[in-house]
This record gives sequence, C-alpha cells and structure tokens, in this order.
Amino acid sequence: MTAIALDGQWVSPGDGTTYTMPDLVDVTEGVVTVGENGYVINADLTISANDVLKIDDQVVRIDVAEVLVTINGSMVCTNTNRVKFYGLNETQHFSMRFENATGCNIKKMYFSDGAGIKVIDSDVTFDDVKFVYFTRDYSNAVIDIFNCDPVIKDCYFMLNHGAAISSPANGQASPQILNCDFDTNVTDNVNTPQINLGPGGNDTIRIVGNEVYTIMAQWYVGGLSIADLMGTGETKVLLKDNIIKEGRYGYNQQGQTISSVIVGNQFIDNYHEDNPMNGGSGISIYGTTVNNKAILRNNVITGNLWGITAIYLHDIDMGTEEDWGYNEIHDNYNAGEVYDLYNNSACDIMAVGNNWGTIIEEEIADHIVDQIDDPSFGLVTFYPYVGSEGIDEISAENLSKDNLYYTLEGRCLGAKLPEEYRGVYILNGIKHIK
Repeated sequence: MTAIALDGQWVSPGDGTTYTMPDLVDVTEGVVTVGENGYVINADLTISANDVLKIDDQVVRIDVAEVLVTINGSMVCTNTNRVKFYGLNETQHFSMRFENATGCNIKKMYFSDGAGIKVIDSDVTFDDVKFVYFTRDYSNAVIDIFNCDPVIKDCYFMLNHGAAISSPANGQASPQILNCDFDTNVTDNVNTPQINLGPGGNDTIRIVGNEVYTIMAQWYVGGLSIADLMGTGETKVLLKDNIIKEGRYGYNQQGQTISSVIVGNQFIDNYHEDNPMNGGSGISIYGTTVNNKAILRNNVITGNLWGITAIYLHDIDMGTEEDWGYNEIHDNYNAGEVYDLYNNSACDIMAVGNNWGTIIEEEIADHIVDQIDDPSFGLVTFYPYVGSEGIDEISAENLSKDNLYYTLEGRCLGAKLPEEYRGVYILNGIKHIK
C-alpha cells in the first residue's frame, strides 16, 4: 500500500510505519513542511490504523484554517521538554480526531488555539498536557469523549471557550480524570460546566485530586456535572479529594442509574448565580429514580448558596450510626437564610455524624429543610452529630504505645477507646468505634 496525497490531504499507508515530523516532511508532498519556528501542518493529515505518529521534542503549528489531524493508528509524544502544538489564532486553528486509535500516549504537550479534540472508541492517555484557548468549532469541549475511557492526568485546562472535558448523553464513557487543574473554562458563558459528562461505561468514572475553579465572576459556569437522562447502563462514580470552588455550582448528579462515592472533596463558594432557583449548590443530587445514589463522607461544603440539594427521587447516605459521615457543612446561605441541606423530595436521608458548624441542635435543624418544614418532604436524621456527645479528643494518657491500635496493614489509627466512652469518638479527625 502507498500513501495517498489528495486535494492537499495526506493519508498514511497503514503498513506499520512510525512517522516523525521530519519523516512527514519527506513523504507528504507539502502537507507537512519546515517553518521558521518548527514544523507546519498545511492541510488535513491522517495516520491510518497500524501506523504511528511520534512527536519527540518537535514544535508543530497550523498556518491555515481548519486543519484536521486524524489518528486511526497511534500517536506517541515522549517529550522531555514541553512542546507546542498550536494554531496561530482562532481562525487558523486545528482539530484532532482519535478514532479506533490504540496505544496513544500524549505526554508533556502544550495545545493552544485548537477547535476541539474528539476521542472515539480509542485508547488514549493525556499526561501532563496543557490545553488553552480552544474554540467550540469542532466539538463543544476541548476533549469530547465517545464510548471509551481515556486517562487524563496532571493536565491543565485554561480559558477555553467551552467545557474542558465532555461526553454525550447517547454514549458511554468512563474517563479517568486525575490531578488536573481546570481554570476558568467555558468563557463563552454558555450553560455548561467545566466537566460535563454523560453516562459511564463498564469502568468507574474516577475524578480524583483535581481543582476546578473560576477566577472571573462574570462567567456563570458550573464546576462538574454527571447525568444519565436516558437510563443508559449503570454509571459508577468516584469523586475524591477534589477542590471545586467559585463556580455557578459545584457538583451536579442528575438522572437515573448513577452510584457515586463522594469523599474528601471541598465544595467552596459556588455562589456565582444571580437566581438561587437556578443554581448555587455545593452538591445537587437530582434523581428521576431512587437508583440515583450517593455516599458522602469527609467533604467540606461551605460558602455556597445551598449546601446540598436533594431533588425528586434519590438514595443519599451522608452517614449512619455505624459509619459517620464526617462531612463539614455550614455557612451556605442565600436571601439571608442558611440552607446547609435542602431535602426537596419524599425520600429520607441519613446524615449522622456530620459537623454542621455548631453543636446547638436547634440551629442545625434550622439549617436543614425536610419533613419538619413540609410534610411532603422526607426526613433528615442528623443526630448524633459531631460534638453532640461531647467527645472531641482523647487525653494524653490514652496515647501511650500500649493504647494505640492499628489496621491489618500496620497503619496506626489512634487510641483505643477508653471504657468510659461509648459509641464513636474523634481523634485527630479520624473516626474511632469501640
């Protein structure tokens, strides 16, 4: 098979060849050339199945309008220094399409002034990549995912016109989004969060260790949304150790069969919404069936218009007597009232063992809307709560080596429970059970 150059485009032959940028200069008949500041792609370029595009410390730019780079084979970037792949401006830009691609490892790149990257049925890892100034001309997000589970780790998304990462309502995708920064995306100010995902696939959607924030208040942009509006499969979510702040809302979970574990996150100051009826929740769980489930542990939820809103149908576990929640929920208010938890549904919520910013039971109850306020709502069980038993610390005499206990892995958890205490106590922020 031979390579094809047609109408200014170039398609690799699919014979197992690995191409570097200098190689493409030699074989593409002007589609790839050498410019003053690096290599230039002048027309559409396709790397066929079996072939590999390798970029190794080589700068690539786009000098013409609307160049599409398609990867049906593989793309490997093994840079030691960050390498730019960029369009000159918003009209002279590039798009990328990974379709049925395998073994793609995109490392230490700097993509700017693109029109979108589609990842379709492909095995792709983006590792330590920066994405800035993307338009929505090719896809609504910088990375638009369909029916695959790409890994996106240690990446940075800033000032892109649309969402940073999205997947559709009519497909299934379980991206692994790990230790990334999302800084003021959706500058077109459309009703889209920075991470906007549809139903998950067989794997769990893992969103771990990220920061999602908006530095300019004129953009009313949500933080993160996961929705299954069509009842597609069973979406599983791990949302762990993220900081989501200064948005129109923090986290939205909406639809039918979704099971999430939400642990160790901070949802702070998500109040950039003029109308509290349209947003402003730190966490919003909007279920169309009771199969919309969420387990919340050790989260900080403060400074939002609403702390947690639970709407229509759901199954929410914020802590039980056997497994306290240890969520810190306080100072979420609008119109002069504090709304730390609003159970706008007929479903009950167990919310035992949380820190509500006060140890006065009447104040906690005033900050929760539930069956006590409206008989049509479900009941929120919030007692006992942190501080309600008066056990906040253990005396030094109980911290001797003989009184410490450990997990099977040998990790010290703290003091054994003195006989005079019952139930659960807290030591250094760790829950202990007799």
